[in-house]
Amino acid sequence: MNLTSQPLALPLAAGGAGEHRALIITLFAVFVAATLGLTVWAGRQTKGAEDFYAGGRQFSGFQNGLAISGDYMSAASFLGIAGAIALFGYDGFLYSIGFLVAWLVALLLVAEPLRNTGRFTMGDVLAHRMRRRPVRTAAGVSTIIVSIFYLLAQMAGAGALVTLLLGITSEAGKILVVVLVGVVMILYVTIGGMKGTTWVQMVKAVLLIAGTLLITFLVALKFHFNISTLLGAAAENSGKGSAFLEPGLKYGATATSKIDFISLGLALVLGTAGLPHILIRFYTVPTAKAARKSVNWAIGIIGVFYLMTIALGFGAAALIEPGTITASNKAGNTAAPLLAEAIGGGPGSTGGAVLLAVISAVAFATILAVVAGLTLASSSSFAHDLYVNVLRKGRATEKEEIGAARWATVGIGGVAIVLGVFARGLNVAGLVALAFAVAASANLPTLLYSLFWKRFTTRGALWSIYGGLASSVLLVLFSPVVSGKETSMFPGADFGFFPLENPGLISIPLGFLLGWLGSLLSKEEPDAAKYAELEVRSLTGTGAH
Repeated sequence: MNLTSQPLALPLAAGGAGEHRALIITLFAVFVAATLGLTVWAGRQTKGAEDFYAGGRQFSGFQNGLAISGDYMSAASFLGIAGAIALFGYDGFLYSIGFLVAWLVALLLVAEPLRNTGRFTMGDVLAHRMRRRPVRTAAGVSTIIVSIFYLLAQMAGAGALVTLLLGITSEAGKILVVVLVGVVMILYVTIGGMKGTTWVQMVKAVLLIAGTLLITFLVALKFHFNISTLLGAAAENSGKGSAFLEPGLKYGATATSKIDFISLGLALVLGTAGLPHILIRFYTVPTAKAARKSVNWAIGIIGVFYLMTIALGFGAAALIEPGTITASNKAGNTAAPLLAEAIGGGPGSTGGAVLLAVISAVAFATILAVVAGLTLASSSSFAHDLYVNVLRKGRATEKEEIGAARWATVGIGGVAIVLGVFARGLNVAGLVALAFAVAASANLPTLLYSLFWKRFTTRGALWSIYGGLASSVLLVLFSPVVSGKETSMFPGADFGFFPLENPGLISIPLGFLLGWLGSLLSKEEPDAAKYAELEVRSLTGTGAH
C-alpha cells in the first residue's frame, strides 16, 4: 500500500482529537505548569536591576546561544513557516532562508559592539554620544512599537493553537484564549525577569528541537527517507502540481507580488539586527567574546531547525488536505500540530493524540518564551529609558525602576491582548515579517550609524528612528495586511493604498536616508572625543559594564 498517497482529512475544529481531549489537556497543562514553576524559581534569584534586565550577566556563550535560539524560533518559525510551506510550497520556504541568513548580519555588525557599548537597552548605546533625553525617548518608543508588532504574531499563533487543542469554534472562545495567553505572558515577566525568561527560553529551545526532530524522523520514515518522494507527494496533494515546488506560487503571479518578495527578503535579512528582544540578549553574557560565541551557537541551532521546516511544511502538504488546514486556521498556523496528529496515527488514535498534545505544548511553550522576551525588552526600555532617564532624570531608585518595568509589562501586555484579538486570523510568519520591517527601518540604521559613523548627530538619530517607524507603520496600516483582502485583519473593509504586504523596500532605505540627511542638516557639532571613546569600547570592550 502506498502510504504517501493517502492524505488525512481531519475534522474542522480540533483535528479529530475529541475523544482524547482529557489526555491532550493534561499533557499540555503539565508543560505550562513546569515552565511557570521554573519562572517562579528564577524570580526568587532576582535581586536588583542587573538581575531583572540582564540576568546578572551570568550566562555562558552556549547558554545564551540556546536562549537566543529559544527567543528567535518563535511561533512564526514553528507554526507560521510550516503553514506557509504547506499552503505555498517553495515560496513558503523562503521565510526559513531569510530568517537564517539574517543572523549573519547580527553576528558581523551588531553582537559584539552592542555588548561592549550598552548596559541594558538600545537607548544606552545611543545616549553615549547623543543628547540623552530625546534619543532615549525615541529608542523607548521604537522598542515598544516593534515589540508589540512581534507580540501580535505570537498571540495569533497561541490563539490558533489552543483553539485547535480545546476544539473551540466560537469567536468568543477564541478571543478568551488570546486574553488568557496574555495574562500568562504577563506573569512570566513580572515574576521571573530576565533570569526566568532565559531559563524558560533554554528549556523551550531543547524541547522545540527535540519535538521537531521527532516529527522530521517520523515524516522521513513515512516516505522511506526519500525527500524526492516527500516533495512529489506534497506537490500532488496540494492540487498545484509541479508549481508547488517552483518559485512564484505566492510571490510570482504579478509584478507587485515579485516586488513584495524583494521587500520581504530585505526586511527578513536586516530585521534581526534591530529586534529589541534579540538585542537585549547580548547583555546577559559577561564579555563580548561570550556574546560572539552565543551568536555562533545560535546560528548552528537555528540552522538545523530551519532545515527541518522542510519536513514540517512539505510533510503537512503531503499528508493533510489543503482544505483541512485552512478550515482549521485560514492562515495555515495549525499545519504543524495537525501533521503531528496525522503522523502519530491519525485522528482518533492514542498516538496521534499524544503527539498532537506534545507538539502543541512545545509550540505553546515556544510562544510563551518569545512573548516573555518581547515583553521584557519593551518594559525594560520603558522603565530604563523613559521612566528613569527621561521622566525622573536619572533620580529613580533601583526598586522604583523595577516596579516601573513590572507595571509597564502589564500595560504592554494589555495592548498586545487587544491587538491580538484582531490579528488572530493572520499568518504568524507574515506578522513577524512586519515586525522585522519596522525594526530594520527604525532601529538598525540608528544603531549602525551610531557605532560606525562619527558625523552622526542627535537630529540624525531622531529622524532615522521616528521616520523609519512612522513610514513602516503607516505603510502597514494602509496595506493589504490590514484591509482589502479575505485574509486581512479587517477583511470587510478596504482603505489601503499601498499595494505591498511588507513595507521594507520603502521604509528601510528611508530610515537610512533620514539618518544621513538629519545629520548633515544638523547644527550640532558631533563630539569627536565621545565617538573615539565609543569606537574603542565597541571594538575592545574597555570600560564595558
